[in-house]
Amino acid sequence: MPADALFQPFTFKGLHLPNRIVMAPMTRSMSPGGVPTADVAGYYARRAGAQVGLIVSEGVGVERAVSVNSPSIPRFHGEAALAGWKAVIDGVHAAGGKMAPQLWHVGAVPGRGDDQADPDAHDSPSGLRAPGVAHGAPMSDADVADTIAAFATAAADAKRLGFHAVELHGAHGYLIDQFFWEGTNQRGDGFGGPTIAERSKFAAAIIAAVRAAVGPDYPLIIRISQWKQQDFAVRVATTPKEMETWLTTLTDAGADIIHCSQRRFWEPEFEGSDLNFAGWAKKLTGVPTIAVGSVGLTGEFIASYGGEASKPASLDELLRRLDRGDFDLVGVGRALLQDPQWAVKVHEGRTGELMDFDRSAMMSLS
Repeated sequence: MPADALFQPFTFKGLHLPNRIVMAPMTRSMSPGGVPTADVAGYYARRAGAQVGLIVSEGVGVERAVSVNSPSIPRFHGEAALAGWKAVIDGVHAAGGKMAPQLWHVGAVPGRGDDQADPDAHDSPSGLRAPGVAHGAPMSDADVADTIAAFATAAADAKRLGFHAVELHGAHGYLIDQFFWEGTNQRGDGFGGPTIAERSKFAAAIIAAVRAAVGPDYPLIIRISQWKQQDFAVRVATTPKEMETWLTTLTDAGADIIHCSQRRFWEPEFEGSDLNFAGWAKKLTGVPTIAVGSVGLTGEFIASYGGEASKPASLDELLRRLDRGDFDLVGVGRALLQDPQWAVKVHEGRTGELMDFDRSAMMSLS
C-alpha cells in the first residue's frame, strides 16, 4: 500500500510538520551526570535530517530530587544540562527538523540498585510503587506544588531554548500515571478519589501550569497509557465514558495533542469497534492524537528488552487507519532507533532495505 498518507503535512497551532512521523521517546541513559553530550546531539540530528516530522526526546527529568532513577538519564534543569539541550536543538534545527522534549518524573519507580537508596526520597501519590507495594513517602502539599512548578519551569525553558513543542510523560506507571491509577493513588485530598476525574487533577494542574508558562499557542502534548510497567493488563478507563472523562479533564486543562501508548497499535481498545486507543481518544475529544506501538516491526518492545529480535512488518493496516482519520500522527520507536534512515526508505518505497531490530541498538547512539 502506498505510504502517501504518512507523508502528508500536519499543522496544529504553531506546529508545522512536513509529515505524520513522530520519533517516539526512548530512554537511552547515555548522558553522564544528566548532561546530554555531542553524541546525543548527533543521534537526534541524524533523524531530523532523514524525514522524521517531529522528534520527541527521551524522557528528561524536571527539577525534583529524584525525578529520574539513573545518573545517566538526562535532566532538563541546571546550567550544564540546559546548555547540552541547546546544542541538541540547534543541531536539529540545522538538519531541518522539529523537536519536543519529553518532561518526566519517574515517581516511585526505582532504578537499578535502588533498593539501597532512601525510599523516602522518592515522590509518589501514596507511598506505593504498585498496588500494595510500599516505596517512597506520600507527597505532601508542598511536594505537589513544587513538582507542578518544576514541570512549568522546564516547559518555559524548552520554549526559550527553541524547541517546537513540549510533551509531558503521563504514561507507563511513572509519577503522573501513578496519580491516574487507583492502585497507586490512595490519597484522600483533592488529588485522589474513587473516580478518574478526581485522580486526573494532578495532571490537569501540571498542564494548566505549563500552559500558563508557555502561552496559548505553544503545542502541549501529553503521553498516556492504559498499561503500566507494573501491570501490563491494568486499565485506567474500562469504558468509553470513563475514557472520555479522563481525557477531557486533560484537554480542558490545556493539553493539545494526546500521545496514546499501546504495546501493539492495531489492538482494539473496546469491544464492538476496531478503533485503537488513539482512535478512541480522537473520537471522544476531537483533539489530534498520536498512535504508537510496534509500528513497522513484527515484535513488541517489551519482549525486545529480553533480547527478542523483530523483523520489518507491513504498514498497510497502519496506513488504512491513518487514511481513515482514526488518528493524526504516528509514533515510531525501535524502527527509528535501529535505522536513522527508516522514514526515507519508507517514503521512497525501499522496503527491501528496512532493517531487522536487534536489542544491541539500545546500547548505542548510532
